[in-house]
Amino acid sequence: MPRRSLPLADVRARLRADCSRCAGLCCVAPAFAASADFAVDKPAGTPCVHLADDFRCGIHDRLRERGFPGCTVFDCFGAGQRITRETFGGRSWREDPGLARAQFAVLPVVRQLHEMLWHLTEAAELPAAAALAGAAGQLRAEVERAASGDADELAALDLVALRGRVGELLGRVSTLARGGSRARDRRGADLVGRDLRRTDLRGAGLRGAYLIGADLRGVDLGTADLLGADLRGADLRGADLGRCLFLTQPQVSAARGDGGTRLPAAVRRPAHWAARVPPR
Repeated sequence: MPRRSLPLADVRARLRADCSRCAGLCCVAPAFAASADFAVDKPAGTPCVHLADDFRCGIHDRLRERGFPGCTVFDCFGAGQRITRETFGGRSWREDPGLARAQFAVLPVVRQLHEMLWHLTEAAELPAAAALAGAAGQLRAEVERAASGDADELAALDLVALRGRVGELLGRVSTLARGGSRARDRRGADLVGRDLRRTDLRGAGLRGAYLIGADLRGVDLGTADLLGADLRGADLRGADLGRCLFLTQPQVSAARGDGGTRLPAAVRRPAHWAARVPPR
């Protein structure tokens, strides 16, 4: 019998990080350097000094205060638990050091696949792009099959080609969903530090745009396409991103916001954001 597709809500649930079911992969596999994002240097493949024996973070509730804001921004899209529980059947690098290299190598691969699944799930849900829902569903099933492969299959996967196909489809979905928007196409634009409060960005094409430190306070972005946009330090206080396309949790977590910032239903308000709306 053909395999039944999971409801979209269940698909999204599988794409949310569950650290209780992971072997602390993001705390071991990547390297980071002492900086504004991380308080210490850590070589790749070396456990963070704060990783406990149960794979939990010993300072998870005070990462920012202890100098690790970079950890609060990272999101594996559920790749960590999938690799731990499914790809390696519950085995981890700690009890079987021989698995370490393979486990760490597939983390960025599965993370990228899960990010594609996140976007394709959104694409399949958009009423304005219903004509492409079938294509989005088919491509999502293909990416899901790739993510279900073993370590060797994941290592051999042509991610560049697959990302290109996903990006092309998401571009077509974006065009339909944004409809007749007259906003300027700012794909890949350098908007670093710009005051955009008087700029019409409703339905704008902001794919891959550099919005680092940009002032977007109170701005209504409508159905702007934010796929891959860099929002680090962008001021989103009071902004309306509720209908924006292809916005992810890491993008939002890297920005500044408050209780007045509107977000898509699938994206959670970061705990470190201000609670109240400041006066303009």
